[in-house]
Amino acid sequence: MISEIKIMVHNGQQFIPDVTTAEVPSPFRGKPEISRAAVDEKALAEVCPVGAIARNPVSIDLGKCTFCGECALAFPKKIKFTNHHKISTNDRNSLIIRENDFAEIMVHPEKIRAEIRTIFGRSLKLRQISAGGDGSCEWELNACGNPNFDMGRFGIEFVASPRHADGIVITGPISKNMAEALQVCYDAVPSPKIIILCGVDAISGGLFVDSPAIDRSFLQKYPIDLYIPGNPPHPLTIINGILELTRNKAF
Repeated sequence: MISEIKIMVHNGQQFIPDVTTAEVPSPFRGKPEISRAAVDEKALAEVCPVGAIARNPVSIDLGKCTFCGECALAFPKKIKFTNHHKISTNDRNSLIIRENDFAEIMVHPEKIRAEIRTIFGRSLKLRQISAGGDGSCEWELNACGNPNFDMGRFGIEFVASPRHADGIVITGPISKNMAEALQVCYDAVPSPKIIILCGVDAISGGLFVDSPAIDRSFLQKYPIDLYIPGNPPHPLTIINGILELTRNKAF
């Protein structure tokens, strides 16, 4: 008993009482900030392995960014990654961070379908689909339900069957081998239903965007309700994004 108490004292409180106000300490990389400092923009863009950096003016697309931090290491006066983790949004364009743009990334109330808040505001069951993912996003989604983050206290849970789900969470770039399975799973979810893209691979294809082994045609058929950037996203990014989508008070 004494040894267990010593461990508890040493580790401190692991449970997060309020996930909406919790902060993630460094070296976590969250929303980047881009200054107006003059740099070689061509060299800066070439640093990015996934082409997430655009020039004139400089911008970073968090839907493509792997958060590797190479740009900030090479051009520290131009780019700095903050520890701001609330970067989920329902507007794909909001993931593009521009020079001297310090506005929050948010879930826009006017873009939320009315039935999402009225039907899923107190209970949301999700079916996760690993569509060619590397397992990292899946680990973080799994962590959302552990005692630290306890997503279940909000009535948000993952279920085994799409028949029991209110929507799907897609991870991975969507390989050809998973394209049909993804469609079958989505069709099995009762309407109304939501689609969440979790991680850079799901949002843009990531490192695999030009691979002939992927088939992202599914995403052209349906509106996306939530984009959760990251490689992989932090559990707090995931949970807060879903909460903002389903419990937005602007209605």
